[in-house]
Amino acid sequence: MYRSLNLDTLQINYNGAMIWNEPLSRVEFHQPLEPSLALDLAVHARRHFPQVLVSCEIYDRWVTDKFDPNYLTETSRLFPPDAILSLEAMCAEPVTKVLLMGEPQMISDLKTTLANSHPQVSLVRSDPDLIQIMHPGINKGTALKAVAEIYNVPMGQVMAIGDATNDVPMLEAAGVAIAMDNAGAPVKEVADWIAPSNNDHGVHAALARYGLCE
Repeated sequence: MYRSLNLDTLQINYNGAMIWNEPLSRVEFHQPLEPSLALDLAVHARRHFPQVLVSCEIYDRWVTDKFDPNYLTETSRLFPPDAILSLEAMCAEPVTKVLLMGEPQMISDLKTTLANSHPQVSLVRSDPDLIQIMHPGINKGTALKAVAEIYNVPMGQVMAIGDATNDVPMLEAAGVAIAMDNAGAPVKEVADWIAPSNNDHGVHAALARYGLCE
């Protein structure tokens, strides 16, 4: 999609933990979790909930200690894991993002447990079966502000479009916030306008409504 649109702009990846410069093939910003903290999170989660699936995303690689096709992230739907490793081996280097997956009620209980045990991390339940954990202070909103500053664009002139819970900080930071119709209530609550769903060309509708395309 990026190349088909002939874009040359910065990309916000990993919930804001990385800003990537595709034309120059280089990282402009990367704030990972320290290996010891990532391992502590994984061990703590597994100790309290033995069935939880643990994965780590490290730059453009994702690794796990157990692959389960019943629980897939957007990345794992497209690519197999780069490696199956122990928790210790997974967290042997700085980790861009820790992902915890499993049955929704377990994930709900796990979020509460981790929020109490590790209040210093950035923790987002982006789907009913998924928790994403990043370095403290990291989210799409802070990354969007950083990108806008690089391009010298005031935040009041920035539009953000989102459909998931982890998009909320980005929508709150933007001057114009658009939620897709398929988004959940927390996302719609911070939106200036609700666009049609992803399957109904909602992004195009938003761009057209605000005069950015025909």
